[in-house]
Amino acid sequence: RQEGLPPPPHPNTMATSFSTAMTPARVVTSARTSARRGAARAPVRAAAAKKAATAPAKKEKKETKEMKDIVDTAVGAGSFKTLAAALGAADLVDTLKGDGPFTVFAPTDDAFAKLPKGTVDDLLKPENKDKLAGILTYHVVAGKVMSGDVVKLTEAETVNGQKVKIDASEGVKVDDATVTTADVECKNGVIHIIDSVILPK
Repeated sequence: RQEGLPPPPHPNTMATSFSTAMTPARVVTSARTSARRGAARAPVRAAAAKKAATAPAKKEKKETKEMKDIVDTAVGAGSFKTLAAALGAADLVDTLKGDGPFTVFAPTDDAFAKLPKGTVDDLLKPENKDKLAGILTYHVVAGKVMSGDVVKLTEAETVNGQKVKIDASEGVKVDDATVTTADVECKNGVIHIIDSVILPK
């Protein structure tokens, strides 16, 4: 043995210490403590798992707003006040809010303003209801006719019973009116905005 170094522990002493640390009582106590910790954590884990299972899935795309019908779309645009008033006076609101589908060549307020002074006021009178209905239905075609199909036509039969002429050689013209905005899709059809009121013969 080197001078100054403490004597090594006796083998029996090491065995006793190891034996004491690993007594059955201590092993059991340690196992119970681990079990309690596991049991305490179990509800937390279960709650987390339940939350993950019931959490709504993230939507990849934003929900698109539901399309409105032809009448509500026109009213919402703000530039078809005269058309909306005329549809009401002619009792055509319910028709154009129906299932359809319809294609409407819709004159703006500016288009109605091109008519001779007093014409609109005269048409809105109750005694001219049938005449007004005839004009308005001349702007409506049964079915949903998108611009891609309109340009292939030379004429189209209207709900009025008469046919409108269609010229797609330079832009799109319906009789003497020009389509300024096409394909305003609605829940029950499509609107093509025109710059003039078209009149049946």
